[in-house]
Amino acid sequence: MHPGKGRTNRGMNYSINIKGRKVGASNPTYIIAEMSANHAGSIDNAREIIRIAKECGADCIKVQTYTPDTITMDCDNEYFHIDNGTWKGENLYQLYGKAYMPWEWQGELKEEAEKVGIDFFSTPFDKSSVDFLESIGMEFYKIASFEIVDIPLIKYVASKGKPIIMSTGMATLAEIDEAVAAIRSEGNNQIALLRCASAYPAITDEMNLKTMQNMSETFGVPVGLSDHSMGSIGAVTAVALGASIIEKHFCLSRDIVTPDSSFSMTPDEFSCMVKDIRQAEKAIGVVKYGPSKQEETNIKFRKSIFVEKDILAGHVITEEDIRIIRPGYGMHPKYYDSVVGQKALVDIRRGTPLQFGMISDII
Repeated sequence: MHPGKGRTNRGMNYSINIKGRKVGASNPTYIIAEMSANHAGSIDNAREIIRIAKECGADCIKVQTYTPDTITMDCDNEYFHIDNGTWKGENLYQLYGKAYMPWEWQGELKEEAEKVGIDFFSTPFDKSSVDFLESIGMEFYKIASFEIVDIPLIKYVASKGKPIIMSTGMATLAEIDEAVAAIRSEGNNQIALLRCASAYPAITDEMNLKTMQNMSETFGVPVGLSDHSMGSIGAVTAVALGASIIEKHFCLSRDIVTPDSSFSMTPDEFSCMVKDIRQAEKAIGVVKYGPSKQEETNIKFRKSIFVEKDILAGHVITEEDIRIIRPGYGMHPKYYDSVVGQKALVDIRRGTPLQFGMISDII
């Protein structure tokens, strides 16, 4: 690795521009619904996923552009078999044959997304898929975790001058550095990096979200989380730690079995996650000291100096005459020591909040 080759020392207010929208620090989290294989071979399902994802609060729908032949080869030797995990026993070529989305759908689905008001983008897996996506007017791109080592593909995508969101599952710091440098070598600095655990499903114990923060500092880019875990705790925690982008697999129902359905969110789950993220953003808020609007009515219940005994004018006040108690209608408690020894200017009844005009001048 060449330290700094793909890096920058700019400040922490990092952002990219997606279709005129600023995605990054101090802006609402950009929430992506990943369709992947959850169309289950039906364009009607794909259209429905787009519509429902929008209703659930997603900002963007993501698809994948490949065929079995553009991502792997039709070979059945041991190198092309999956030995563990969700797809144990599958052959790569056969798995991708089940999962891929026909390219002839994608222009139509992009139009559907535009119609319902949700962004649409895709992950290309070879140069031919990039060329196809350019032909249908793709405005930004995703690089998948497994493709972060495909430097020629990354440079080709970067050469189109569009924003790139890149997942970093499995990647070492050196590999991320090389991929980021490859994008920047094409004069493209519109980069966001996503922390990702490339396991299906992933477990929150291995998310190591502090790495996401470090990526932002190291490479000077907005960051986020591509989350394959069940539930929304990882996503909400990531937002609290500074994620600007959240990507989650989305399905109509896990009863529609696809290669991705077992670790995808249903509409109800996705909607709940979006609400939790938006509430987390409000909780994070801004740097602000002093009482909040909600707290203003409670200021009066702070402590102040009250008169404990009836006091006559001319009396020299002792510690037995006053107390620091709630509520807060009297003098500030910081004046307690200064009040002791002062002369009362008027008669003061027990239970009266002590005020400056009642005693000799202590300022």
